[in-house]
Amino acid sequence: RAAVRTLVISDLHLGNRGGRDVLRRADPLERLTEAVAQVDRLVLLGDLAELVRRNPESSMAATERVLRALAARMDSSQEIIVVPGNHDRPLIRGWARARGRALGVADTVPPDATPALIRIASWLAPAPVRIHYPGVWLADGLYATHGHYLDRHLTPHAPIGLPRRSRSDRAGIRVTAWDYEHRRIRARQRRDGPRSPMSRAAHMATRALNPALPRLLMRAGLSPVTAAAVDLQMRHAALPALRTVLRRLGIEAETVIFGHVHRLGPVAGDRPGDWRAEGGLQVLNTGSWIYERLLIDRTRPPHPYWPGGAIRIDEGHAPRTLNLLEDLDHPQLWTPDR
Repeated sequence: RAAVRTLVISDLHLGNRGGRDVLRRADPLERLTEAVAQVDRLVLLGDLAELVRRNPESSMAATERVLRALAARMDSSQEIIVVPGNHDRPLIRGWARARGRALGVADTVPPDATPALIRIASWLAPAPVRIHYPGVWLADGLYATHGHYLDRHLTPHAPIGLPRRSRSDRAGIRVTAWDYEHRRIRARQRRDGPRSPMSRAAHMATRALNPALPRLLMRAGLSPVTAAAVDLQMRHAALPALRTVLRRLGIEAETVIFGHVHRLGPVAGDRPGDWRAEGGLQVLNTGSWIYERLLIDRTRPPHPYWPGGAIRIDEGHAPRTLNLLEDLDHPQLWTPDR
């Protein structure tokens, strides 16, 4: 159990190019600033900003506005922990490469490891800031990580994918965090490498279709079906993949908090067995602060993909999921392009 009041949030995706990061709107930002004023510790569990893009500086500008608003409601007696994920990995990429095989599962990152980290810490002052990667121990038996390593056990390597089994998985072979990091670097090099003309044409066609696909599905009334399919994949692929990561890294915890899949849980109506493994491991997900239009179209909260998810930890109580934006309606969260 944690000895301090803690709020864990993840997947803010500040500076999202589609305008789906709800904290750019006044009402959601006010709800979050009210919540952080009532805790002793705030954990930003990855994908704080969209930094894996050609113009990350615009995302940093959006990040500065939000972080300064949070800092205005906090003081030096409170603490902020930053754990980068895959979309804000540039914050620690050079440091992680330098660590190499010495990278552990909850290493402390120097606050001056990158210029971007220095800026983020300054925006959060006067609250002291700690940075950890790829995870952090919040208390005995309570581990938190963004969760992007689980992609390595899915096909394709993305949160929405099918289970990918290998002999090493079945054998229970132990690996290090660097093994996950190194494979991610190699995969990115292959992805960014030269393409054949046919491959480039297919890539361009996929990029053109992606923005139109949600509209087509919503017009066909298939949003509930899509949400159900995504949820089925999360329960039967992403959650087992996360457990595989924990097992292979040798993380022995009673409770693990993660983000990455944008699905708050467990929530009312969930099957307990999906979130608690046979050995007793309890897994919780923070949800996200992204307006997932295709998944929540024509719905009302409570909904596991409704933006505003968080994990609250209070002394003497088990961590619990909550949504800070359940009282807000669609127009207060996102405005469609006209």
